[in-house]
Amino acid sequence: MRTSQELAVGAIAAILGHTSAIPIVVHPGGANDLVITSQDTLDETISVNNAIKAAPLASNAAEKLSISVYNNFQSDGINIYVTGLGPNGDIVCLTSSGSWYTPVGNSNETSPQEITEDIAIPLGDYETTTSFTLPSYLSSGRIWVANGDLTFYTVVAATGVLSLVEPSAVNPDDPSADVNWGFVELTTDPGGITVNLSYVDFVGLPLGIEVQGSDGTQTALGVTANAVSSICSALATKSSSNGQPWNELCMTDSSGNFLRVVAPSDYISLYPDAFDSYWTDYVSQVWAQYEKVPLTVDTQASAGQVNCTVSSGNLTCAGDNRGYVQPAASDIFGCNSGPFAIESTDNAVHQAIVPRLCAAFDRSTLLLSGGNVQPSLESSYYYTASPTNYYSKIVHQYEADGKGYAFAYDDVTPDGVLNASGLLSDPNPTVLTITVGGPTS
Repeated sequence: MRTSQELAVGAIAAILGHTSAIPIVVHPGGANDLVITSQDTLDETISVNNAIKAAPLASNAAEKLSISVYNNFQSDGINIYVTGLGPNGDIVCLTSSGSWYTPVGNSNETSPQEITEDIAIPLGDYETTTSFTLPSYLSSGRIWVANGDLTFYTVVAATGVLSLVEPSAVNPDDPSADVNWGFVELTTDPGGITVNLSYVDFVGLPLGIEVQGSDGTQTALGVTANAVSSICSALATKSSSNGQPWNELCMTDSSGNFLRVVAPSDYISLYPDAFDSYWTDYVSQVWAQYEKVPLTVDTQASAGQVNCTVSSGNLTCAGDNRGYVQPAASDIFGCNSGPFAIESTDNAVHQAIVPRLCAAFDRSTLLLSGGNVQPSLESSYYYTASPTNYYSKIVHQYEADGKGYAFAYDDVTPDGVLNASGLLSDPNPTVLTITVGGPTS
């Protein structure tokens, strides 16, 4: 799963050119208004200057996967888009005729180029199903569903790598900013299918997923039909009670219609001072507690349980190659910066501790009884202390079955406990079904 990445704060702030609004009103622009970041791009694994193709993959049921999309949303203008990396590592987009379109980059062209190929698959009428088949395996894939038209671009880096520039849920000037859309993420390969619902960056058009295959039927129902407006209402109430800008996470079109709710980490990318002191006291209390007693982190791997203690301002853990400074709000919400940034040189212990420690902060379980072992507490304890990640808490409340990533490490759970990530997998899938507009019952 691609998780939330650090955005180009200065560039987006320059585009906004205004102070925070309640909520943010989008005003879509053109190619010149794109803010191209790692969060909104998909890179080919080959260079346009040296297109070496990969060897063919052995086939299984997932190679030509059947997709069914059920329309439970009363609109006649919904489109489906499928993007990802094909078996050769090149960018592919599914055309309306059911074949892959492979964009070809020009190393002499450095500005974003709009994809004009017909890659929009119209969704059928309300309460009908639209079906199509993936022509081959797909990695880093997304199936986008939009109440309107999305615009995709390509750009070639100086290294010759072609990138697909995808619609941004965060940039209010993105060409697709006034479209209500969402996506599911998937990878298919000889090992089968992995697919998930992700609200790590935003909640938009309600989608649910179901996989049928050799492991039976698995579902993640997604958010309810009116989840965005309900979440925004709940966030406004929370803002009134604790003075934090939760209500400003919402985006509307010029008519005031709610489009999406962006995650706190992405809001901070727009307004770096937001939530600045929100976690300060809590973090200080955590550090003070674990100066006195050890924090035990269950790596759920060969290292087993490791003890961590605070000394000289740093949290250090047995067997870890480096320690952890106190995290800021942006670090906790994003789980990929400050002490939670994972470097290529970090050992297995460090790579196991980061997600478990960040999950404990987001869920505010570190000071609870039993919180000295992470992870150990069940979900009924999550978000029960304050401060906490109210975006994640409220998003889960409006998921029909509680499933769907609401922050980057939402799949962290104690052994033997089902996680709330909404991640589905099957070694021999027969069909992936997507429901648009919220659960049918």
